[in-house]
Amino acid sequence: MDAQTTIGHSSPELFQAQPGFSDAVNGNIIRSEVEGGVYLRNLLPGAVLSIKTQNRVYTMEVLADGTALLSGHPEFCPEPTKVHIQGSTWGGSMLKMKYIGRSMQMEFMHPSLGRIVTSRIADIRAY
Repeated sequence: MDAQTTIGHSSPELFQAQPGFSDAVNGNIIRSEVEGGVYLRNLLPGAVLSIKTQNRVYTMEVLADGTALLSGHPEFCPEPTKVHIQGSTWGGSMLKMKYIGRSMQMEFMHPSLGRIVTSRIADIRAY
């Protein structure tokens, strides 16, 4: 992919509302498909993403098994830092595992600082 490629919908299979989930949960999952994003499992090691949040622009190089080199925050990762990407959240305790989604907040485990949640993701691009 070149620098102009924007990450879109991650899977052609769309989520079907589940009767066991609340309307809020079903709505969040469906909204994540509409907004678009990418599952880390669909990226090869070495893939590079630019993740623009409300406050920062992160660069992520995918490694393997949910790990990545992440940079872009002056305190948490000013230089590429190996982190474990948990996924994305809507701001509560529900996490869409190993998924980076627009209008969601990326959650990762820093090796020395523990769990970090970013501001909302505005855009995702692959290089």
